[in-house]
Amino acid sequence: MNALLLAAGRGSRLAPLTDRLPKCLVPIGGRPLLDYWLKPLTQFKGTRHIFINLNYLAEQVEAFVSGSPFCDRVTLLSEETLLGTGGTLISLLKHHGLFHEDLLVAHADNFSLFSVDAFFKRHQNRPQGCLATVLTFLSDAPESCGILEVDGDGVVQVFHEKVANPPGRLASGAVFLFSPEALQLIDNFGSKDFSSITPDGIFDLSRDFLPRLCGRLYTFNEAEYHRDIGTPEALAQAREDACSPPPTLESNN
Repeated sequence: MNALLLAAGRGSRLAPLTDRLPKCLVPIGGRPLLDYWLKPLTQFKGTRHIFINLNYLAEQVEAFVSGSPFCDRVTLLSEETLLGTGGTLISLLKHHGLFHEDLLVAHADNFSLFSVDAFFKRHQNRPQGCLATVLTFLSDAPESCGILEVDGDGVVQVFHEKVANPPGRLASGAVFLFSPEALQLIDNFGSKDFSSITPDGIFDLSRDFLPRLCGRLYTFNEAEYHRDIGTPEALAQAREDACSPPPTLESNN
């Protein structure tokens, strides 16, 4: 498989910390957040190559990657204008032709600990007809997440993207494994003109595409820890948890 880490965001809710530091390099437990993604991905024998998209304070991310032991495994994708998560993926597929292998796509500004090997095996053993697998967790703030309703086989049947009073706490962790068939669907769907059919004019994977995979999206429920560190309070909690091994993280957001 290959991997795409989405790391171009500004992290404005973490200001003033992110006024001079990209969110993906915010330290947790003495390590930049991006390191928590690159290390397990490079240790997994099935990972061929890792792509990272850049925009805000890109030079700092470039310096971190170039000085890391992962530099020869990583290709940086500079975006002068943010393309949206779907737009970034479409551009990657167009320029690198990654349609023939599974692709892991993750929001690298989340703090997430899980076994890449277990996630990949779960994806390989997905039910017939499922085209992708998503990492899930139990959220303490389900109204701020994409909430999933699944059947007895662990297949998503209904997707609720950030709605008031969602019917449950099982949330998408925004970490996906897409099969070649799913990537082709994304590429076809991404050929639309989103300038007039979405609120912000861009293609967002979770909002615009994931609901189309209902009935064909498998779930992986074995994350050791998952937290969106988008607020100072969430970041402080993640830092506290990282210093209190082992993490006991059934429910984090």
